[in-house]
Amino acid sequence: MSKLSALYLGLVFFVVGCASTSEQDKTLGWSPNRIYQEARDEQAAGNNDKAAQLYEKLEGRAAGTPLAQQAMLDAAYMRYKTREPAYANSILERFMRTHPTSPAMDYALYLKGLVNFNDESGFFGFLNAQDLSERDQKAAKDAFETFRELVTRFPDSKYAKDAQQRMAYIVNALAQYEVNVARYYLKRGAHLAAVSRAQQALTDYPQSPALEEALAVLVQAYDAMGLTQLRDDNKRVLQSNFPQSRYLKDGIQESVKSWWKLW
Repeated sequence: MSKLSALYLGLVFFVVGCASTSEQDKTLGWSPNRIYQEARDEQAAGNNDKAAQLYEKLEGRAAGTPLAQQAMLDAAYMRYKTREPAYANSILERFMRTHPTSPAMDYALYLKGLVNFNDESGFFGFLNAQDLSERDQKAAKDAFETFRELVTRFPDSKYAKDAQQRMAYIVNALAQYEVNVARYYLKRGAHLAAVSRAQQALTDYPQSPALEEALAVLVQAYDAMGLTQLRDDNKRVLQSNFPQSRYLKDGIQESVKSWWKLW
């Protein structure tokens, strides 16, 4: 092959490579404002994954500007909408680390709480789970702590009221989780384990509506173990605090109360 031919082929490959790069990134040469508008259009059309990619690209193109900060929050929200909680959390944690004085910090905290609050892969997926003892409570606890930080740092934020409602929901959810696990063990004859989880609900969440059922689990578990004194003690507490309790008549049933329907 002649030097001229080799040079020609090299130029061909270079041109093809440039064309390929242009095809892969249609935003080359676009202004940050155009990328932002395209992202907004994709978001409005329900193309959340495409919108997220554009917002993530915009962050780099508009680095050091308020638009870059907005792009990070929008990208995190899109990853939340596409049910990628780990991805959304990583963006939000980076935002909080690099922009600690941002006026949008209350929103960042609220969104981070929402991401964990709606994490179907963890604790909040337990409503559809069969083996409740295997569910992970980390997402729920992380959501609670994030909402608490929001309410503490930004009590006047427009997101504070909703965050407080979700915190109450989480407390009730965690309490009911412990009771559901106690029921799970009770059903399988693991009475000591049932007692342990019911007592944990009583200790950790003393104001939760789930306490009525926790006491009922203790009454039934102690009865099954032949511990009549402990059975009667807990039955008196149940009767004193919940005199109209259906558990006094029917005991623990298979149905689970709709404690979670807050909205």
